[in-house]
Amino acid sequence: MGIAPKLFDTHCHLAMPELREDLDSVLDRAYLEGVKGVLAVASNEEDSLISIDIAKNYSEVVWGASVGIHPHEAERYSGKIPLDLQDQAERNPVVAVGETGLDYYYDNSPRELQRELFVAHIGLAKQVEKPLIMHIRDAFGDAYAILREEGLPQKGGIVHCFSGTYDDVKKALDMGLYISFSGILTFPKASELREAAKKIPVDRLLCETDAPYLAPVPKRGKRNEPSFVKYVYEVLASVKGVTVEGMAEQIYLNIKTLFGGVV
Repeated sequence: MGIAPKLFDTHCHLAMPELREDLDSVLDRAYLEGVKGVLAVASNEEDSLISIDIAKNYSEVVWGASVGIHPHEAERYSGKIPLDLQDQAERNPVVAVGETGLDYYYDNSPRELQRELFVAHIGLAKQVEKPLIMHIRDAFGDAYAILREEGLPQKGGIVHCFSGTYDDVKKALDMGLYISFSGILTFPKASELREAAKKIPVDRLLCETDAPYLAPVPKRGKRNEPSFVKYVYEVLASVKGVTVEGMAEQIYLNIKTLFGGVV
């Protein structure tokens, strides 16, 4: 009998009420499915502080937290990161800055404020020497232009929940970024995304759930949770022509390279 693969969910919103209401059960199920590490990612000030507490209280499974303001909320924060979050970004168990970026699909905040907030996050990631977690939707041109102008943090960054084209992938790879795939990769209509994934070097890949959103096949329509990340691993392994065990081992190495000794 082979050794079960060690899986990691590199982007999960544990602070959101949908998961926080039964967090013990959510994390127990994840552990039983072989998920040995979850990164609690924030989308606003409140989520950031709750994610930090979760990472402290559930350190057996939740190996770290991020702090940041989602582009949807840029207007609420006038394009600036609160001072409390800037302070927390330097402390354990915070391992990343974000999620941040640009979303021109929903345009929930003015684009100028989104851009200002993105620049502020890049500066903070540089200051605290931690990776940047980026949400980019229908805005790759502006996002990449900002990254080229501002320069990447020394620790680099992740384009999370990637759903763009291979041209978008190529530009991210040229900048040294990692590409993280969510349950979207498993959707029947995501054949173009799977084709893009085929071309990405294995040492630049990550897997995530983005829970409680985007539950993968065969769990579509249900609340997403970290235990479902195994389905993303399975499809990505199939696309790359490797075993799930091999993919899990590679992604674990990628996480260690990206985040250093925190995992």
